[in-house]
Amino acid sequence: MALKYIDELDLKDKRVMVRVDYNVPYDKEMNITDDTRITATLPTLNYCLENGAKLIIVSHLGRPKGQVKPSLSLKPVAVRLEEILGRAVKFIDTPLGEETIAFTKNMQSGDIVLFENIRFYPGEEKNDKALGELLAKHADVFINDAFAAAHRGHASNFAVTEFVPIVAAGFLLKNEIEYSEHTIQNAKRPFGAIIGGAKVSSKLDALNNIVNKVDFLIIGGGMAFTFLKAQGYSIGNSLLEEDLIDSAKEIMKKAKEKNVTLLLPVDIVGAPEFDNESPRGVYSIDSIPDNIIGLDIGPESIKLFAEEIKKAKTVIWNGPMGAFEMPNFATGTNEIAKVLAESHCLSIVGGGDSVTAVNQAGVADKITYISTGGGAFLEVLEGKVLPGIAALDRY
Repeated sequence: MALKYIDELDLKDKRVMVRVDYNVPYDKEMNITDDTRITATLPTLNYCLENGAKLIIVSHLGRPKGQVKPSLSLKPVAVRLEEILGRAVKFIDTPLGEETIAFTKNMQSGDIVLFENIRFYPGEEKNDKALGELLAKHADVFINDAFAAAHRGHASNFAVTEFVPIVAAGFLLKNEIEYSEHTIQNAKRPFGAIIGGAKVSSKLDALNNIVNKVDFLIIGGGMAFTFLKAQGYSIGNSLLEEDLIDSAKEIMKKAKEKNVTLLLPVDIVGAPEFDNESPRGVYSIDSIPDNIIGLDIGPESIKLFAEEIKKAKTVIWNGPMGAFEMPNFATGTNEIAKVLAESHCLSIVGGGDSVTAVNQAGVADKITYISTGGGAFLEVLEGKVLPGIAALDRY
């Protein structure tokens, strides 16, 4: 694709609309509990301000389904953004229209406004052209810096681009494209993928695509049990997607045909109940009792996976190795995070749970790149062109 990036543009005295993803968590008192997604956009915002732009910020929060929900207001984000930037941020909750257009036309260079949650408008998730055109009337330049929302073609990242004369990607989106897409296409080898999580169904397209690109594929988490069942093992009460056993066989067959090393757990940590306090045991995959639920990879699996990771030059990771939200079943995920951090490979971690895992293991600073996208990162692994990025392909 032929994209323009923010540092190729003249922003002086321009109304620059930046679509960000400030879908941040609130506590019950509407205090922001994690501002990572806000701080990730600072390079783009500061570049706009340093280059004399009039900054208009657009984001969504949660799933209000086109209705105004005070609990999903972006007002706390405006307050936090003001603290981080050290500059006044005008929060505009007036419905978009002539009044807000007039306001943006009277902005001065260096002014910052944040619009209310764009998903309060029913047309946002419908990619409504009228809403896109209305947004465009507030801007001279449109910058998309919301990778985490780029897999959705909505009015604020797709329709709007049809009506703004200049569109480009921000620094965060640029980094995501370079690491997620370019690295996968031009990875230094050996190139491997670690795919985990609960269900094969949520990762099937990603597995089918990535098996064509990697030298090794490690499968962990609850999804591994469908693969183990496909190999004929008894998996006790572990998670199973019976209707995907044939799909698992196809992926294993494809890996063999393409000379891809496919690694599955050789032992597991299991318990009779899905509960942190349930009594744990380590079981070889050929001797899992009928009453046991597999909740983590075992010590021999950790060793096996670590040996393969240590040989790699490039590794991408999406999805935990077990029920890591329970401390007693987090060892496999934490150990794989540490191995990845201590290896000398280019490492890319994407997906909410995987990002939480590297933070939980205290090794986030040793990962080459941590993607801000969950669903968007997964769709990159599936080989899809993301609508929010495709909309910028104009040059």
